[in-house]
Amino acid sequence: MKAVVLASGSEGNSTFFSSGNVKILIDIGKNAKYIKEKILEIQEEPTNIDAILISHTHDDHVSALKVFLKKFHPKVYVTEKMFYDLDFLKNYENVVIYDDDFYIDSIRVQTIRTSHDVTDSRNFILSDGQESLVYLTDTGYLNRKYFSLLKDKNYYLIESNHDIEMLMEGPYPKWLKQRVLGTLGHLSNKDSSFYLTKLIGENTRKIILMHLSKHNNTEEKALETFFQTFKEYEMSFSDVVCAKQNEVTKVCDDKDFVCR
Repeated sequence: MKAVVLASGSEGNSTFFSSGNVKILIDIGKNAKYIKEKILEIQEEPTNIDAILISHTHDDHVSALKVFLKKFHPKVYVTEKMFYDLDFLKNYENVVIYDDDFYIDSIRVQTIRTSHDVTDSRNFILSDGQESLVYLTDTGYLNRKYFSLLKDKNYYLIESNHDIEMLMEGPYPKWLKQRVLGTLGHLSNKDSSFYLTKLIGENTRKIILMHLSKHNNTEEKALETFFQTFKEYEMSFSDVVCAKQNEVTKVCDDKDFVCR
């Protein structure tokens, strides 16, 4: 398994995933030029992308989709509601509508429903029979019914969007602060670290904190909250880093199976 975060933040989100000959993008924000450059940077080819999984249709997760599809023609996986949100998909032949779990070749994709202010939003668990990766972002909360499904995976890519104090004291208008904090908003540092205390297990190798707010968070705040929360629950885990907005973040590498 190889997984690399190509971009993570309010300006755009995309993650590369591969196992064997299957190559997948999870979301595709930013722009097609940026995505192409980052794919080449990790020594892959844009023309070899088999599929793009869309978690929801906010611009920071789909802004590069239309141009990338026109240039490289991968399959795009969306729910029915997402399909109708993206008008340009109506004339695109390689659309796959998903609702429940599905396979892309040998890769099992399990979907969970999330809580965000769009017509539909999903997150994913990808597994190849040997390793597993959780992609969990852009949700106001995580339903307890998914805990058992998400438990003890190898890699967690999880939203840690904001520090609550920074958000409340920051420049956002009141309505936007309420949106971020609400059940249709984003996970705070505290939310994310708390959920992880319930999810990680002996097979967990690495945690990537995702979608950090440019205005309401810092890497230092996110990591400090993570380690403080784990200390409170008498848990220890050290291999945790923050994904970058404009730099690739390696999760795991299929060449040596070592997380970086």
